[in-house]
Amino acid sequence: MTSRPQQVTRRSSVLRREAVVAVVPAAVAALLVAAGPAAAGPVGTSGAGDPYFPLAGNGGYDVGHYGLTLGYDPHSRHLDGTAVVTARATERLTRFDLDLSGLKVTAVTVDHVKASYRRAGQELVITPRHALRRNQEFRVAVTYSGTPTPVTDPDGSPDGWIPTDDGAFVAGEPQGAMTWFPADNHPKDKASYDFTITVPDGTTAVANGVLRGRTTSHGRTTFRWRQSEPMAAYLATATVGKFKVEQYTTADGLKVFNAVDPREASAAAPVLKKLPSVLAWESAVFGPYPFRAAGAIVDRAPQVGYALETQTRPLYDSAPDLSTLVHESAHQWFGDSVALTTWKDIWLNEGFATYAEWLYTEQHGGRTAQQAFDALYAKPAGNDLWAFAPADPGSGEHIFETPVYSRGAMALQKLRTAVGDRTFLRILRTWATEHRAGHGTTAEFVRLSERLSGKDLHALFHTWIGTAGKPSSP
Repeated sequence: MTSRPQQVTRRSSVLRREAVVAVVPAAVAALLVAAGPAAAGPVGTSGAGDPYFPLAGNGGYDVGHYGLTLGYDPHSRHLDGTAVVTARATERLTRFDLDLSGLKVTAVTVDHVKASYRRAGQELVITPRHALRRNQEFRVAVTYSGTPTPVTDPDGSPDGWIPTDDGAFVAGEPQGAMTWFPADNHPKDKASYDFTITVPDGTTAVANGVLRGRTTSHGRTTFRWRQSEPMAAYLATATVGKFKVEQYTTADGLKVFNAVDPREASAAAPVLKKLPSVLAWESAVFGPYPFRAAGAIVDRAPQVGYALETQTRPLYDSAPDLSTLVHESAHQWFGDSVALTTWKDIWLNEGFATYAEWLYTEQHGGRTAQQAFDALYAKPAGNDLWAFAPADPGSGEHIFETPVYSRGAMALQKLRTAVGDRTFLRILRTWATEHRAGHGTTAEFVRLSERLSGKDLHALFHTWIGTAGKPSSP
């Protein structure tokens, strides 16, 4: 993820508005969940245990698939939705939660049987008529509607279903998915997706994966998309607007779908033309491209201020430059295919994607990664670069700030110089392939680096990602 104009951090640290993640504060929401009428027996927790976003995600089940049927009117900004969530209970459940912010729920069923439900902040609390057995697969259908409202993240930026002058810019990192569909809204729970999105004729709805078809009737067009490979909820999109569409298949059989706001088309064209070569270069360095589809969504959304690595089809708030394209494309390996287990580890996403920019520039006639490192190390000790340890930003307020990106990339350059180019590239490729379609942690990356290099790298990682302040020596 990147922001403009600096394209170093996703969002400006100047913005410090209070987060409005839920209708009520997290602690109050948790009390409401506990105070409501609960069925006797075990219940799923109202959070996945993430220290930065305590109510994100839920306990007691794993989602396997989301079937989302949406209708959106850009003029009225009204959304109608039905979400069919197929999941497996990981324990016996008499009650469980989904994350859903705003929007009016009108019906909930579990395995086609009407279930009771209530709202508690961002939690949709569901009590099925019959308790769910451990390992039982079940289907939850939620019907809902209303005007989606983006959440404001701890750093002050908008997140979720963000209205535009011709539709909506739909970007969910870290918590915005719950503004437009009920979800287990944490990267630990990945699932496949089907999207059926109906919009006024002349408007395009773009989601993840492969376009399965489109039909027009009575002045409305329905787009059907399928994301087969596992995806975290925050990487889902259903961006709507008046777009110029380009479709083609690469020599490797990759289906590319680009949707570009006509007002951004001339600026975006020369950069998007390089997308196949960028993906080919990254595939050669990081291993095979992890998905069946690729592309880009280039909107005009000046109120957003960032780009996001929405899976298979990164989302840009205006025409990207080449570095941004390289960055978001690299996230398809680092962040999308290899997902986080906690937001604290986000340097594994952003530091790696930033380093991909450095490496691409180095191998295409620009400054070397070492020169990029040296320029950053020259910054004084009081610079924001040294404010906190990249592997411990401290809170959700700081996960998109400079140390996560730039100092995370510096740590990778230090690893490269310590183990040599050949072993370093082997580490990156092995990380992407061994954790493909799964998850990874900082501890696992350190262990992999030590295993493949045969070196004790504890001090290196402690210095460059584990401590705040400027290291005494580069």
